[in-house]
Amino acid sequence: MNRSRNHDLVILGGTFDPIHYGHLRAVEEVRQALKIAEVMLIPAGHPPHRKSPWAAAPHRLAMTRIAVAHHPRFTVSDREVHREGPSYTVDTLRSLRQERPDALLAMVIGMDAFLRFDTWRDWQEILELTHLIVTGRPGWPAAELPEALRQTLYQRRCDDIQQLRRQSAGAIFFETITALEISATSIRSLLANGQSPRFLLPDEVLDYIEHEGLYQSP
Repeated sequence: MNRSRNHDLVILGGTFDPIHYGHLRAVEEVRQALKIAEVMLIPAGHPPHRKSPWAAAPHRLAMTRIAVAHHPRFTVSDREVHREGPSYTVDTLRSLRQERPDALLAMVIGMDAFLRFDTWRDWQEILELTHLIVTGRPGWPAAELPEALRQTLYQRRCDDIQQLRRQSAGAIFFETITALEISATSIRSLLANGQSPRFLLPDEVLDYIEHEGLYQSP
């Protein structure tokens, strides 16, 4: 399939509460593997599958922008922060597909999220709008998957990255990435206990957190 590569996009959504090097390194490795120029980070406004984030959406948007301010291949979208109601991924992908009708879209999710993917709103439509790039540990047991998701994986799994790059959406690809055992939960816990999470997240993000007094209580 001959397409312009100019609008191809690697997508990472999340609460980013706060954003850290685990997020950034994962999506950069996927970007390089797919040879795509642009990454878009999309902070969730009101995530439907979890309790409310600790930091308000404007803070999480600001931290995400600060984290990638010096990386020209990374962009940040505020579409979920400014959209009313729950931040459903399918709505975000519909809007991106309208803007980039012929582009390759590749959405990155972790293994834990993939194991619950069939609980997402209109999850099967999501696979018509984007590729799904699942990052995490190799050798996970497929038996953990619900039946409907297992059947979908059987139909859509792609193990050849070159084949993946020939279509704009619809495949599920597993990418093993550098294991950085960093979590936003652990960063918040360190801050709440008066300890420093430096070197787990960009210095500029930590400076913002300290200036705004975020995550100071457990």
